Amino acid sequence: MTDPATAALDAPVLSSTEERADPAWGAVVSLALGVFGLVTAEFLPASLLTPMAQDLGISEGAAGQAVTATAIVGAVAAPTMAIITRRLDRKILMWILTFLLIISSLTAAFASSLAMLLAARVVLGVALGGFWAMSGAMTMRLVPARLLPRAMSIILGGVSVATVCAAPVGAYVGDIWGWRTAFLVAAVVGAVTLLAQVATLPSLPPSGIASLRTLVDVAKRPALQIGLLFILLIASGHFAGFTYVRAFLEKVPVMNVESISLVLLAFGIGGFIGNLVGGFIVERSLKLAAGLSPLLIAISTLVLLVFGASPVTSAVAVTAWGFAFGAIPVSVQTWMLRAAPDQAESAGGLMVTAFQVAIATGAVVGGLLVDNAGVSSAFAYAGIATLLAAVTAFVIGPKTAKA
Repeated sequence: MTDPATAALDAPVLSSTEERADPAWGAVVSLALGVFGLVTAEFLPASLLTPMAQDLGISEGAAGQAVTATAIVGAVAAPTMAIITRRLDRKILMWILTFLLIISSLTAAFASSLAMLLAARVVLGVALGGFWAMSGAMTMRLVPARLLPRAMSIILGGVSVATVCAAPVGAYVGDIWGWRTAFLVAAVVGAVTLLAQVATLPSLPPSGIASLRTLVDVAKRPALQIGLLFILLIASGHFAGFTYVRAFLEKVPVMNVESISLVLLAFGIGGFIGNLVGGFIVERSLKLAAGLSPLLIAISTLVLLVFGASPVTSAVAVTAWGFAFGAIPVSVQTWMLRAAPDQAESAGGLMVTAFQVAIATGAVVGGLLVDNAGVSSAFAYAGIATLLAAVTAFVIGPKTAKA
């Protein structure tokens, strides 16, 4: 048997222009483990906020800044990671980012103050932003072009699983063994991921030399600009509406907490299935996959607005929403990579930044609408924005399945 280090040394070295003939599925799965660990760690504070605040002697609002810190740092790290690490082998970079996940989780687990907790979340933000910026470009070099959507679906499946599992598992572990144990579990996941990456990732020298000029030049490409507009519309619409789905379910179909939990679980399961189906459709038509997902969200919001008083109808509509949103990441990743295949890392960074800006915009717009015009107005905005995203994809989006 060979140990992980030997396996890594024996792995083939891929040039920046070589297309791999045989898919490296082991490496793809190791990246999926990485995104699962990162997103799980990102979501943990949401389910552990109260005990964290009580133990550290701070307010829940202050503890909530642990989430904000990660998002802000991630938005900055994503577009600059390729520039800062432009001469570093991408295999080693991924090892470093996964190691940062471990360090962040351990620091959070042993945090004795808000400052220490925020420091841990800053480190996680660097790892999270860097991973998202690099994962798509790395995947392009791990599988043949025809299998890229399938590979991206596997990697993004880690997001879906983390979305479904992170909050309930974090809450359960925190309730039984304490909130610090939940972060220790995240560190263990990171350690397992690092071993898998050492064993499976081939050497991937930097593809081109990234710079601020490169980032600007890539951002000027029409296909990528349309993709960024698509992201801004669909992500701002989704987060403006879905952030307040619990409030809607409490007030309109008047569901109890147990029923709402089941509906949200259905949303997560729908997202997982949507991710798999989205990858299947992208392999055949990127335009169709990109356009159908926001169109289904728009239809779901319309159903909620018109027929939302029915608990069953609301549950079905929210599940369909989850299915549609689950299919979006693989469409967007594929769109960005095909728009700038020669500068995939810079394109990935711009994609992450666009998502972060859209999330913040959606949260602000949604909050203002809810406070001034009620929950339904946020859903109306979500429907309009996602419908515009669908029109964007169908009318000026990718021209063919390979563009």
